[in-house]
Amino acid sequence: MSTKYIFITGGVVSGLGKGIAAASIGALLEARGFKVTLQKFDPYINVDPGTMSPFQHGEVFVTDDGAEADLDLGHYERFTSMRASRKNNYTTGRVYLKVIEKERRGDYLGKTVQVIPHITDEIKKCIKEVSEGTDVDVVIIEIGGTVGDIESLPFLEAIRQFRQEAGRGNALNVHVTLVPYIKASEELKTKPTQHSVQKLREIGIQPDILLCRSERTIPEEMKKKIGLFCNVEEESVIPAYDVDYIYQVPLAFAREGLDEILLDKLHLPHEEIGSLTKWEEIVRKMRHPEDEVRIGFVGKYVDFGDSYKSLNEALVHGGIANNVKVRIVYIDSESLEEEGYHGELASVDGILVGPGFGSRGVEGKLRAIRFAREKRIPFFGICLGMQCATIEFARNMVGMVGANSTEFDDEAPYKVIYKLRDLIGVDALGGTMRLGKYPCNLKEGSLAREAYGVGFVEERHRHRYEVNPEYIPQLEERGFHVTGISPDGKFVEIIELEGHPWFLGCQFHPEYKSRPSAPHPLFRAFIAAARGHKASSKTTVQLAQPAEELTA
Repeated sequence: MSTKYIFITGGVVSGLGKGIAAASIGALLEARGFKVTLQKFDPYINVDPGTMSPFQHGEVFVTDDGAEADLDLGHYERFTSMRASRKNNYTTGRVYLKVIEKERRGDYLGKTVQVIPHITDEIKKCIKEVSEGTDVDVVIIEIGGTVGDIESLPFLEAIRQFRQEAGRGNALNVHVTLVPYIKASEELKTKPTQHSVQKLREIGIQPDILLCRSERTIPEEMKKKIGLFCNVEEESVIPAYDVDYIYQVPLAFAREGLDEILLDKLHLPHEEIGSLTKWEEIVRKMRHPEDEVRIGFVGKYVDFGDSYKSLNEALVHGGIANNVKVRIVYIDSESLEEEGYHGELASVDGILVGPGFGSRGVEGKLRAIRFAREKRIPFFGICLGMQCATIEFARNMVGMVGANSTEFDDEAPYKVIYKLRDLIGVDALGGTMRLGKYPCNLKEGSLAREAYGVGFVEERHRHRYEVNPEYIPQLEERGFHVTGISPDGKFVEIIELEGHPWFLGCQFHPEYKSRPSAPHPLFRAFIAAARGHKASSKTTVQLAQPAEELTA
């Protein structure tokens, strides 16, 4: 069977959920027994999102091979069994860079290098390469941006050509659009969808399926109208309503028959559906938890949810594993630098200090960590969170006054965190961090070893600074132990605090590998510890009550 291709485009406005739609289509096809991979083309000129602000782009997702990629690749991995690589995400900048490098080598000698055919040919080559040498049945390609944007035009032209070359039945287009509800007139409006499809058809692409985002039920008559004016069969006009949990989306699409339509249009066999029960069980656990825990998420970008997309989802996965609802209490680390910060932290069952760059808000993170350490609240530090835990312990428990990271103070008297030794003399920012999958040995008897159940793991990294090994003996002497280390003994990967119920920091990003059906072991253990802390706190409060209150 030849490889099939599904192109996902979007219209009207951004933020309609093309990434979730693409990932959900992948989940449906996997449930039918097909092997899928997904690819994202982003129209911005940056080579990758590695140097972009989280407020601009959201989180940077990292693959095993060290690519800094769009956050939608996280959705792809969480909804399907694929493992992304640098082949799964391209930007305009990266495509143009490849073409310019070829031009400089003389590959186009004698030719004028143009958008058509050279840029579009490079895009088509990238589409083909993502499945070369694999047994992938279906490649799902998401085109970032909105139809009508100048930036997206080369990608749209490339997929127009690709569809024509692939032939009928081998490629199709799914267009995600909006059917807004106008409150003043109490009406749903189809005109934005009509105009969006018209714009797509102007450049030669006829959508095969429409996914119509709407907050209200779309009547059958309206679906018929959309199909008529957009030249799409009525049954291929699929409502995409808001749901309580994103993991409901594959189930919602299946109820609308989207998987059947895709199989028909791609001439694929209709294998019996088998594994949507996995998604039903995930949603059931989210809807009917046994308990609830509150996690204080201390970070610098908490006002913008996409900044910590994978972390947020990994916490939810930890809740699924423990049959509890995780209520995330976002705490801006800068606010903890003010007086009277204890109230917010005292009300949570666990404290997570997340990753980040730069000195802003770091002192607030240090105060949160000290609070978790002294009040014996379960603590989880990730990347910068682990580095901050090291600084806090060095200052307040080892007596290293002024201990810091050279990222924040190059003249610190105790440089307990410093720039990666491999990066000394490297000033460029793009793609120069320690990126991708690296191995780690776990110490026997540690929280990490207990959580993983094995002594050796591989995790994804994204950092430019490391724990200074010079200070490890002094830290360990006071109970701050290194329990995860690179096999060559060079890098500190995990730290734990002796005598604390659950205090763990890791240099890597475990959230990148967590899935709803396979929660990451550290998040599972952290949420379990938070649940235990909540239960013990209730017991302590009850025991502390006067006798007459206990018998009342």
